[in-house]
Amino acid sequence: MAEKTEQTPGAVVDNAASTWSDLWTKEDYWAIWLGALLLIVGCIIFLPRPPEGMQEVFDKSNAVMQAEAERAPFKTVAWYKAQDAKEKFKARNEPYAKSIGKWLSTPKGWSDNPLDALYLSKERAEALNAKAMPKYEAAKEKAAAALEEALAAETLAAEAAFQDATLNTAASDKIDNWRRARNAESKAKSKTQTKAFNIIPHLLGLMVIIALFFSIGIKAMGKDTAGFLKGFIAVFALATLAYLMANQSTMKHYGIGDAAWAIFVGMLIANTIGTPQWVKPALEVEFYIKTGLVLLGAEVLFNKIIAIGVPGIFVAWVVTPIVLICTFIFGQKVLKIPSKTLNIVISADMSVCGTSAAIATAAACRAKKEELTTAIGLSLVFTAIMMIVMPMIIKATGMPYILGGAWMGGTIDATGAVAAAGAFLSEKALYVAATIKMIQNVLIGVTAFGVAVYWCTRVECEAGRTVGWGEIWNRFPKFVLGFLAASVIFSWLYTYLGEDAGFTMVDQGVLRGFTRGFRGWFFCLSFAAIGLATNFRELRHHFKGGKPLILYVCGQSFNLVLTLVMAYIMFYLVFPEITANI
Repeated sequence: MAEKTEQTPGAVVDNAASTWSDLWTKEDYWAIWLGALLLIVGCIIFLPRPPEGMQEVFDKSNAVMQAEAERAPFKTVAWYKAQDAKEKFKARNEPYAKSIGKWLSTPKGWSDNPLDALYLSKERAEALNAKAMPKYEAAKEKAAAALEEALAAETLAAEAAFQDATLNTAASDKIDNWRRARNAESKAKSKTQTKAFNIIPHLLGLMVIIALFFSIGIKAMGKDTAGFLKGFIAVFALATLAYLMANQSTMKHYGIGDAAWAIFVGMLIANTIGTPQWVKPALEVEFYIKTGLVLLGAEVLFNKIIAIGVPGIFVAWVVTPIVLICTFIFGQKVLKIPSKTLNIVISADMSVCGTSAAIATAAACRAKKEELTTAIGLSLVFTAIMMIVMPMIIKATGMPYILGGAWMGGTIDATGAVAAAGAFLSEKALYVAATIKMIQNVLIGVTAFGVAVYWCTRVECEAGRTVGWGEIWNRFPKFVLGFLAASVIFSWLYTYLGEDAGFTMVDQGVLRGFTRGFRGWFFCLSFAAIGLATNFRELRHHFKGGKPLILYVCGQSFNLVLTLVMAYIMFYLVFPEITANI
C-alpha cells in the first residue's frame, strides 16, 4: 500500500482527503474534540475566578512552612497547620462551582434506605445529623488527644535540638497519628452537616446534557442519532443505578464500586431478558471511555511525578514493561493461550493501570469486544480484593507506609482503588500510592504505541511485505494523543500558576470541580454499555481451562513481588533522602 500511494498521484490525494475527513468522522478524533471542549470550558469557568484572599494566605503559610522546614528534620504540627490553611482554598468550594457541581451529582451515600441517595427531606437530614453527632464528638476528642501527644513528642525532640533520631522518629509517628485522627474527625464532621436535597431534577438534566454532548459526534460519524438518544435513557439509568449501589455504606466499605455494579447488572439484563433492540444504538462503549480518558490525561500532572522523583519512576516505568512483556510471553509459551489479543489485553490491564490501559491496548491490537470484557472483568474482581487485602498485609507485617503506598500504587489497577487503599494507611501512603499510579498512567500511550508497532510488524505481518509507518499510524489509537496533549498542557498550566495556585485553581477547580465529574460519568456509562452488550456464551470459550484466570493470577503475583522489591531498593537503599522528605 505504501508503494502504491507513492506511485499514484491520485492515491496521494485520496489518502490526504481521507486523513482530513477522519478528523470529523472517526470516533477517536471525536473523543479528543469533545474532551478538549470540556477542558476549555472548565478553564474559562474557573481560572478567572480565584477565591478571595487566596494569595495572602499562601504567602503567610509558605513563610511558616519554610521556617519549620529549616527548624526541624520532619514535618511539624505547625507545618501541617500551615499546609491545611492553604488547602482550604479550593475553587470548587466557591458558590458558582457548587452550583455547577449539583448538575454533575451522582447518587449520595446511603445505608438502609436507597431513597436517601436521591432525595432527603429536611427532617430526615436533621435526624441523620443527630445520629452522626456522637461519632463526631468521639472523633473530635480523639483528634484533640492525638494533637496533644504530637505536640508533646515534638517538644521533646525540640529540647534535644532535633539531634536525637529516636525522639525525631517518635515525634514524626505521633504527628502521623494526629493526621489520621484529624482526617477521621473531618469525615465524621461532614456526616453531621447533611443538608436536604433532591438530585432527581439534576440527574435528568445531566442525562439530557450528556446525551446531546455525545450526539454531536454520533451525528458527525453518520450513526443513528435518534436511536442513540432513545437508547441513552436506558444506559444512563443503569449507570445511575450502579452509582446508587456503589454508594451504599457496606458496598463502599468493601470497595465494590460503580464499575462492578454497572457490568454486573448490565450482564444480568443481557443474559436473562436480553438487551432491548432500542437500547443497542446507545451502547457506545469505546466512545464514552475514550472521551473520559482524554479528560484523565489532564489529571496526569508532571509536577507530581517530579515530586516523587526517580524512585517512583523506577517503580512505575521499569517494573511495568517488564511485567507486561513477561506476562505476555508466559501466556503464549507456557499457557499457550490461543488468542494473542486476549493475552496482551489481559497483560496490559493487569500490569499498567486496569481498564484504561485495556481499552487503549484493545484498540491498538484490534481485540474482540468479548476479549476486552474478559480482561476488564478479571481486573475489577482482583482490584476489589487487593484494595482490601493489601493494606491489611502492610499493617500486619509492620511494613513502612511509604513502602506500602509505593507497592499498592504499582500493583492495584484502578486509580480510585489505589487512593482508597492508601487512605487506609496514612496520608503519606495515600500520597505515594496515588502519585505512582499517576506516573504509571503515562504508560497508557506508550503501551498502545508499542502494541500497535508489535502487532503490525510481528503478529500480523505477511511474508515478503514491509509494513510502513502508515499502517502503524492506522492501527495506533488516536485518542491517546488527546490523553498525552491534555497531560502536557495541564502540567504546563499547573507549573505556570505555581504549586499553590495550581492546586487551588487547576486540581481543585477545573479538574475536580468540573471535568472529573464528567469523566466519572463517562466511565460508568461505558461499563454499563459493556454489561448490556455482553453475552456469557461469547465469553465461555475464553475461560476454557481457566487460562485467563491463571494468566492474571500468575502475572499479578510476579507484579506484586517485583514491585515490592523495586520499591524497597529505590525508596530505602538508593534514594533514602527522597523518602525522608516525603
